[in-house]
Amino acid sequence: MSASQTPPVTAVTGDDVPTLLVKIFGKDRPGITAGLFDTLAAYAVDVIDIEQIVTRGRITLCALVTAPTGGGATEGDLRATVHSWAESMRLQTEIISGLGDNRPRGTGRSHVTVLGHPLTAESTAGVTSCITDTGGNIDRIFRLAKYPVTAVEFAVSGVGTDVLRTALATESAALGVDVAVVAAGLQRRAQRLVVMDVDSTLIQDEVIELFAAHAGCEAEVAEVTAQAMRGELDFEQSLHARVALLAGLDESVVEKVRAEVRLTPGARTLIKTLKRLGFQVGVVSGGFTQVTDDLQERLGLDFASANTLEIVDGRLTGRVTGEIVDRAGKARLLRRFADEAGVPLAQTVAVGDGANDLDMLNTAGLGVAFNAKPLVREAAHTAVNVPFLDTVLYLLGVTREEVEAANTHE
Repeated sequence: MSASQTPPVTAVTGDDVPTLLVKIFGKDRPGITAGLFDTLAAYAVDVIDIEQIVTRGRITLCALVTAPTGGGATEGDLRATVHSWAESMRLQTEIISGLGDNRPRGTGRSHVTVLGHPLTAESTAGVTSCITDTGGNIDRIFRLAKYPVTAVEFAVSGVGTDVLRTALATESAALGVDVAVVAAGLQRRAQRLVVMDVDSTLIQDEVIELFAAHAGCEAEVAEVTAQAMRGELDFEQSLHARVALLAGLDESVVEKVRAEVRLTPGARTLIKTLKRLGFQVGVVSGGFTQVTDDLQERLGLDFASANTLEIVDGRLTGRVTGEIVDRAGKARLLRRFADEAGVPLAQTVAVGDGANDLDMLNTAGLGVAFNAKPLVREAAHTAVNVPFLDTVLYLLGVTREEVEAANTHE
């Protein structure tokens, strides 16, 4: 058919076009969706919208179609036929007459991800009420995961992302659930850069404390570390003080510490899934390159930066060399990694637990406080308070089924 012969395209979703909302409920089994549309096909209607969900074996299927207009068929005929088909399938049906398509979604669209362990009715009521109170409308709800946490995503419109994020941050803290709010749009599906802290984030340990165990000064180092992470001490000063306690250790300790490092549950899954999605992944650490270089090689990380323990004549000198990776340094490295990866800062994700991660978390497009100190949870975009690092994937809209599919074949 030539262009001159192409039939004109007519809008079927104007406000004055009669439409029917056909709703089907009942026990799910193969063939229901096909059967409904086979039934509707006899009336030459146009499909405007479809929604279907199956929960514990029960199907809810909604089809918005134009009302029949030709061939002598009437709306009453369509209703009778659909009801008869539904009865034969032991399904319930409801048909609602109206005009036009769904009302347009409001501006200011966001994805709200809620993580619960468990997710209670009380916390869900609190979150949804808060969305309503800000002027938002919940357009769609979708479960991302049922284990190791329950993760549910709400598509919300009608309120700005920043307004919604601020309101839900306060509400989620009171309810004891984790809530992340990100703007909807194409950038959510774009390639991203994820940068993580190492100690107590990517791994379960504080690396300097592992070294201190071999030097017999665990208690002294642990106390200084705790003060620094709480923001009570300048990081650089505390770093030098702690490293000085390691002076004289044989360099063979490095291999022992590498062997003692324990990855956080879900760390491998997170990194493998991100890499298979085409993301780039890096780490920044106030710890030491003697460990992060090994992690980079083992986990296939794209970027890694940390402090370097000075080793002379086979022994630790009690000093570090090169540029110090402190609170400001982590944010600076995030920008550097993003530039090298060709990823805008708005599409970066930073994950950390301590006060020295705050600049990095606030520089990233999405800052995630992972099992963090109260100071950090309050300042970050969102918080995850369960001991599974791969739950960060749910904040990016990745479902548990997609995670398992991505990691099926090693």
